Amino acid sequence: MIQLLLHLIGDYVTQPDWVAQNKTKDLRVACLHAAIYTIPFSFIASLPALFVIWFTHSLIDRYRLVRYIIWFKNQIGTKSIRQSWKDCSATGYHKDVPIWLAFWLMIICDNTIHLCINFLCLKLL
Repeated sequence: MIQLLLHLIGDYVTQPDWVAQNKTKDLRVACLHAAIYTIPFSFIASLPALFVIWFTHSLIDRYRLVRYIIWFKNQIGTKSIRQSWKDCSATGYHKDVPIWLAFWLMIICDNTIHLCINFLCLKLL
């Protein structure tokens, strides 16, 4: 429960709008966001865990890596013609999926990945 609260504080409460708008465009902004995001975890995590949380959060947010995970998982078991990356690059979902739905599903997947990484870091490092 504490992990979820720290994630929500770090990823939403402490993130200014200009950071949210620019973290996918500039690695320095993504690193700043990840540093601020990681601060609440400093109360319960080791230094190696903090580093992994910061590093992975920086990369996942800067490059919106969740798009690739979504696209890949949507290719598994597909009997029809595979969807090209060109048609899915914005969110990982095909461009015909309503943007509001693709956006929220992408956010849910992104948060799930961050929470899984944080959980593993807190348990193993």
